[in-house]
Amino acid sequence: MPTLEVVKTSEDILVESYASQPSSMRIAIVTETYPPEVNGVAMTMGRIVEGLLRRGHAVQVVRPRQSREAVAAPPEGLDEVLAKGVPLPAYGELRLGLPSTNRLTSLWRERRPDIVHVVTEGPLGWSAVVAARKLQLPVTSSFHTNFQIYSQHYGISLLKMPIEAYLRKLHNRTQATMVPTNAMVRELRARGYQNVTLLSRGVATEQFHPEHRSQALRAEWGVGPDDLVVLLVGRLAKEKNVGLVVSAFRAIQTQLPSARLVLVGDGPLRKALEESCPEVHFAGIRKGQDLAAHYASADLFLFPSMTETFGNVVPEAMASGLALVSYDNAAAGELIVSGENGLLVPNGDDLAFVSAAVGLATNPAQIAQFRRTATASVANRSWDTVYDRFAEILRTVLQAQGCMFSPAPQERLPHPHARPLL
Repeated sequence: MPTLEVVKTSEDILVESYASQPSSMRIAIVTETYPPEVNGVAMTMGRIVEGLLRRGHAVQVVRPRQSREAVAAPPEGLDEVLAKGVPLPAYGELRLGLPSTNRLTSLWRERRPDIVHVVTEGPLGWSAVVAARKLQLPVTSSFHTNFQIYSQHYGISLLKMPIEAYLRKLHNRTQATMVPTNAMVRELRARGYQNVTLLSRGVATEQFHPEHRSQALRAEWGVGPDDLVVLLVGRLAKEKNVGLVVSAFRAIQTQLPSARLVLVGDGPLRKALEESCPEVHFAGIRKGQDLAAHYASADLFLFPSMTETFGNVVPEAMASGLALVSYDNAAAGELIVSGENGLLVPNGDDLAFVSAAVGLATNPAQIAQFRRTATASVANRSWDTVYDRFAEILRTVLQAQGCMFSPAPQERLPHPHARPLL
């Protein structure tokens, strides 16, 4: 393993440098969220970086250091640049990167990547686009979060149009904007976004599988082998429409008093929910095989969010063998054939959602059918395909720009004390 070298500059930027590995591309990825954070964007980018490293690419990740994050050596071949940040409004657990155009320009001028990929649209992401264009570096982006829709949930709906204009301007300054569903490709194009291309999501079927069902875990939840467990996995926040899950569950309870609702995740609504819903089991944040067991040990998954660009929890729940009820959007709209491997409800129709949830909860034969067909329908959604597609998009942009791939770099990165990042 390479030796970790750390320096803190006068700008309070932490730089961690590692030896480069032979690769076909040198890729700089700029993101405001990344593991160890727990959310769909962080998980997706963590997996993509792992896949790129395994394929021999050299990757640099520029991101804010999150609060209480310990210093740890990343995988060999990964160069991390950790920048100063501030708490993200309404997401206090994450930190927003500060503007860093000059720092990124200096960083990439001294050691030029082949291409820059911007994951999030905060000040750090905008700085990356500006720096890349200044250096005439090809730059691509991802559209992961509907921030313009989130605004209506946090009392800033008047900012919806300015936010949309900002997002469109940022993405249109890149050579490709990657989105996870065909519906999102069509929607963004209709909203004036250019160079939009599909990059779907995979599911770790080796992790999420019905075989991880645990009667011991169900016993901890206070349910028997034949009792119904309703599950939601995600951030407990307004934009996730958690209240509708509670309403649907209470309607289910009128028919099945022994049913149990399990909420996996954390967020700003947790305290209020614990006070108003003492009958609900709050499992908190779960990871790895523990998360897989929580999925597989439930029966019915409710997904009422309408703010997702994808929703990784949907294929995870399907791979785990759960019957699903979801609004007809994002991942659910592409993966579920209503009546065959789950149920889809028209967007925004709360009564129809509750009705569908109660109807499915009280139909054990249909639950059993969906549990079988859901698992089979996502069995071939490999993350390997996603990694290869990501690299293919970057190569296409590079070729369109007339750029040649860098030769396999063998030199060590400059010693941080010899070149502070100012």
